[in-house]
Amino acid sequence: MRKTLIKFLFQHWWLTFLLMGLFFFLFGVTSLNLFVLLKANIDLYIEHGAMVIADGALRQLIELLSYGYLSLLFYTLFKVCENVLVNRLTGIRRDV
Repeated sequence: MRKTLIKFLFQHWWLTFLLMGLFFFLFGVTSLNLFVLLKANIDLYIEHGAMVIADGALRQLIELLSYGYLSLLFYTLFKVCENVLVNRLTGIRRDV
């Protein structure tokens, strides 16, 4: 499966380039203000203690952490596309 996907991306460089741009955009959208919001959420816990859980702060913390991992996934997919394009442009073809 992985070999087939890399081979497909290597052969269709224009699609790989479009996917790389899409993943870069999605990485930016999902990570926008992520650290600021996460710091504010943690500061809320520090200031008010466990009573903020009833107000939805725990759910918000879980959502922020999920956005962090989703952002990491988009960055990883961006780097895969970048690696394929760099290898194609430099003439390096690795058998996976």
